Amino acid sequence: MNYYLKVLISSFLAGMLISFGGLIFLSVRHISIIAGGFLFAFGLFCVIVFKLHLFTGKIGYLIDNKIKYVVELLVILLGNFIGAILIGLLAKLIYPNLLPLATEIANNKLSNNLLSCFILSFFCGIMIFIAVEVSKKDISPAYKLIAIFFAVALFVIMGFEHCVANMFYFTFASAFSLKMLLYLLIMIIGNTLGSISFYGLLKLINKK
Repeated sequence: MNYYLKVLISSFLAGMLISFGGLIFLSVRHISIIAGGFLFAFGLFCVIVFKLHLFTGKIGYLIDNKIKYVVELLVILLGNFIGAILIGLLAKLIYPNLLPLATEIANNKLSNNLLSCFILSFFCGIMIFIAVEVSKKDISPAYKLIAIFFAVALFVIMGFEHCVANMFYFTFASAFSLKMLLYLLIMIIGNTLGSISFYGLLKLINKK
């Protein structure tokens, strides 16, 4: 099988898993946002365990790779969005009771000013990079679990913006518009710069 096709399929699965996290969050949000945040993390946990391709988990390592990695990242982003859109469309059919909350969340995200959107996306990029990077370390599995679940729970509870998760919310809420595309672009840029900046500074202070 062609390498990029494998990446696309892997990315599609990752987008689905992150969307399942979003769906779980919607299901328990009325009970506890904290519980919703931790349950959301199951999506990223599965992405890491199955070694799937998630844009926000891969983009930070751009500085370690050559130009062809950019092509791979674009394929990953496409696959992630296809997976998120699919789950968003199916969720509308299966869980119409969650539509008001999904619409409220989508509208709140689109009511932020662009600077706030960028900053929240930047912070999210850092959180996801931390979760993925710690999972690669030769440390106790318990520490890895803590890093993954707490990093994701933090970004969910604090309202940080994750471009793939938000693609699920926007699809569920039928929030497609030129404004949505602009905000999604800002989220992608914020996630990208947050992850790359954090990793770059880590490399700088650890350089011998």
